[in-house]
Amino acid sequence: MIKAAHLSKRYHKKQAVSDLSFQVATGKVTGFLGPNGAGKSTTMRLMLGLDNGGGTTTFDNKPLHSYTQPSKVVGVLLEAKAFHPTRTARNHLRVLAAAGDVPATRVDEVLDIVGLKSEAKGKPGKFSLGMSQRLGIAAALLGSPKYLILDEPANGLDPEGIAWLRDFLKNYADAGNAVFVSSHLLSEMSQMADNVVVIGKGKLIADTTVKELVAGSAHTGVFVRVDGLTKLEAALNSAKIDYEKLDGGLKINGRTTDYVGKLAFAAKVPVLELASHSASLEDVFLELTAGEEEFAATMGDKK
Repeated sequence: MIKAAHLSKRYHKKQAVSDLSFQVATGKVTGFLGPNGAGKSTTMRLMLGLDNGGGTTTFDNKPLHSYTQPSKVVGVLLEAKAFHPTRTARNHLRVLAAAGDVPATRVDEVLDIVGLKSEAKGKPGKFSLGMSQRLGIAAALLGSPKYLILDEPANGLDPEGIAWLRDFLKNYADAGNAVFVSSHLLSEMSQMADNVVVIGKGKLIADTTVKELVAGSAHTGVFVRVDGLTKLEAALNSAKIDYEKLDGGLKINGRTTDYVGKLAFAAKVPVLELASHSASLEDVFLELTAGEEEFAATMGDKK
């Protein structure tokens, strides 16, 4: 696995990353979340040894610089347009393959994987952002690495491209590899990620599974509709359980369907509808990062 320990980085008076530790397990997609300016890109650069700072990162208990062929250990996408604009897509990858001691035959394989085979002779300077992202992913895959570290790889992709990326990364992790990916597309992350690391202002906020993160949210609860709402409200008030009226029933946060069903049964209230209401990853993210934004917008002037 990847182990990041006590990562830190200061830019003049700003502490960009502060004593950050987490792990990225094989066989899993780990999402990396945080508001703009939270320190996600800086963290990734520290992990790869591209920025000077405090702390250590090991890949299978060894720092990346100790490997003679690092591109076969970790594939990286940090910048969508990190290529020579007039060199063809195929030649761009050939240069990277030669530098990483990767067989030239791998170039056309990765172009096919990312859907750019027909654009192999195209010049990336004229590529759209989505095509540039696909070329960057192809470069990350050249060495068939065990680990992928991808910073906002879905930027610029169309819906078909986003769906392809989601399925590809899940399958890549299922093959025994590890994927560490940042994204602002929280609905996609909720479908793709197994684990999630959340940071704010360079500090760790959460490091857990997506399932556990959502289950622990104040937005997760139970919706119940009964024949005898007043009696159920009295039972809830007696048990000092908070609730809110919603769509002809009650929403009860922080409780399970089993708990609410037994409470209604004890109060002799017939249950007409009982369902779990899970919070979305977006709900949880906003809940966790409230007050952690570097750039906070307003809704406009109030007259």
